[in-house]
Amino acid sequence: MFVIGVDAHKSTHTLVAVDDIGRQVGQRTVKATTEGHLSAIEWAAQWPQVQFALEDCRHVTRRLESDLLRRGHAVVRVKTQLMALHRRSARQPGKSDPIDAHAVAMAALREENLPIAQLDEPTREVKLLSDHRRNLVCERTKLVNRLRWHLHELDPELVIPVRGIRRYCVMDELAERLTAFTGVVAQIAGDLLDRCRQVTEQVNDLERQIRDRVRRIAPSLLAIPGCGVLSAAVIIGETADARRFPSKDAYAKFNGTAPIPVWSAHERVRLNRGGNRAVNSALHAIATTQVARGGPGKDYVAKLQAAGKTKREAVRLLRRRVSDRVFQVLRTNESSIENRTQGPLSAAA
Repeated sequence: MFVIGVDAHKSTHTLVAVDDIGRQVGQRTVKATTEGHLSAIEWAAQWPQVQFALEDCRHVTRRLESDLLRRGHAVVRVKTQLMALHRRSARQPGKSDPIDAHAVAMAALREENLPIAQLDEPTREVKLLSDHRRNLVCERTKLVNRLRWHLHELDPELVIPVRGIRRYCVMDELAERLTAFTGVVAQIAGDLLDRCRQVTEQVNDLERQIRDRVRRIAPSLLAIPGCGVLSAAVIIGETADARRFPSKDAYAKFNGTAPIPVWSAHERVRLNRGGNRAVNSALHAIATTQVARGGPGKDYVAKLQAAGKTKREAVRLLRRRVSDRVFQVLRTNESSIENRTQGPLSAAA
């Protein structure tokens, strides 16, 4: 097995090949274009069995990943922190593209169960829509904060209800009341209100698109108590493909619900503050909703508290249980979709 580590950039990709004992056997730099990617694939063909290891910077490696996967190559992702750790442990000092690519290759050679890259177009669409919605919501919050101060200057009694800008009736009433004022402040307030309405329409449209995709990709995820469409969208988009995780424990490590061992002679663990924080936040929202609304989640937390756990510790354990359930549901959904896709082909054969 030969491993080709890749240090990717916007304009070029540097590749370093190592054999199964870590000895460098080749190096090449190609352009970050489809032609450059094909050149890299042709160069890699000189070795019988090859695995590509890419530093996990998907904003610059996504096209390369896609070209490699479509041509049947195995691709794993190496976190930047893991690459840097192997670079610091090497005998060669300094930092360069070949040094980084070699560190990526060595990390892939030494570490087991690295994330496997997949062609994830449907889940990526969910992630793009979810991220775009979140950015628009943040933009709307800033607009509302600016609008509040201008309204206060015009009339202290012009108060926007909490989360009122989400409702068109509130915006209509506010626009009508602004017609009674003149001047630059009133003009700016009107412009901000118009922009808030525009952003709200975009957010609502995005939520409809997200809901349709979530129901198509992972309908069973919405059946988990406390899991709404937006939490499900975050989980689907960030997970990308649950099949790339060999077990529920690997998935828990990915999302930060697996504790970190910190012991010598006495088994102890500490809270994991790493992992994918977006998925972790979605799992926490599901867990807290289960506790608030009652049901198995609340009963589980009450049982742990009766055994001596604090509420915070009990919710953390519930969050891990939710992670395991989410992983099971995602794997089941993906398997059923794959079976439906392959079924007609098998019957035709």
